[in-house]
Amino acid sequence: MTTTPVGPLTDELTADFYHYESLLPDEERKILLKARTLLREQVRPLVNENWAKGEFPRELITLFRDSGLAGLPYEGYGEHRPAVSNLLSGMLAMEMARTDASVSTFFGVHNGLAMYSIFSGGDQEQHDRWLPAMAAMDRIGAFAMTEPLGGSDVAGGMRTTARREGDTWVLNGAKKWIGNATFADLVVVWARDVDDNHVKGFVVEKGTPGFDPVKIEHKIAFRIVDNAEITLTDVRVPETKRLQRIDSFRDVAEILRATRAGVAWQALGVMIGAYELALDYARERRQFGRPIGGFQLVQDLLVRSLGDITASWGMLVQLARLQDTRIFRDEHSALAKVFVTARMREVVARSREIFGGNGILLDHDIARFFVDAEAIYSFEGTREMNTLIVGKSITGQSAFI
Repeated sequence: MTTTPVGPLTDELTADFYHYESLLPDEERKILLKARTLLREQVRPLVNENWAKGEFPRELITLFRDSGLAGLPYEGYGEHRPAVSNLLSGMLAMEMARTDASVSTFFGVHNGLAMYSIFSGGDQEQHDRWLPAMAAMDRIGAFAMTEPLGGSDVAGGMRTTARREGDTWVLNGAKKWIGNATFADLVVVWARDVDDNHVKGFVVEKGTPGFDPVKIEHKIAFRIVDNAEITLTDVRVPETKRLQRIDSFRDVAEILRATRAGVAWQALGVMIGAYELALDYARERRQFGRPIGGFQLVQDLLVRSLGDITASWGMLVQLARLQDTRIFRDEHSALAKVFVTARMREVVARSREIFGGNGILLDHDIARFFVDAEAIYSFEGTREMNTLIVGKSITGQSAFI
């Protein structure tokens, strides 16, 4: 990878203590800075009001459509050809989460889970049919795997079924926590084939009879994301909308390996956003006649947080390199998810502590980061499940029950 010497960066992050952004080639750094400007000037003003109301601001779709940021990781799609590096893709996920975790999740579900499922699991005809419109964000995607009665046992316990009738598949079951599903133009639905018991992927388009997404209300985190519970009742999907390169859950795991790395980058973004808020507050908030940033215990909280950010960022830089060279296994992304989300929890807690009583007010932003961190800690594989993936790798012994 071509690198740029460390030097002054336009709009440099205070949290980038070791200048990790300097590892990006100049062209990719420009894309990152373009995203940073968009998020700061046009996206961030939308966040708190919609977070308080628990509503997704549809104008986000237009903003991201105009930005040309979608489709960048996929060769031949999006405005940037060839595909951008995994390092830039990760830093874009980080940058979005630094603004708001819900915004990052909306984009990640569309640009990551949904598009990557089709890119990885679809044949060329399916690529040509769906990916250009998704890269242009003229059609929005969602990814439906998690079920109301299932979570960590999804590999062997998926209850949604697919039954083939000639050239048509009939889907029945339910999905839960499906981001973007209330308004998505197409949803990648995973179901178990009743004949061979293997998991297969299907693209279900908006308005298909029997496909009923209902928004989940009363969330305390990710309040901007339109998560849905989906009921599938005799949903008929033609064979041409079955992802042709997905034959079992092993193929699905290839997708989850890549998207789990994206969640680790998202956790880093939440850490950075929380740390920056706390640092700014410590510089401005005065007690006992001086800024609280001048007190030893506050500096201790900030320095420990900066250390966690720096260590996590270094791990993710190397993870991106492993992805680029294809020396990339389940245990690599699992360890990143375990480590970085745990550090994220600690950083947002310390950051909220610096705010004192003001830390529970949405006006100061930090409360949003604090509760959203809990959702990131849990999804894309819990700490326990990812620990067992890494544990099996290093010991050679499976501890899964």
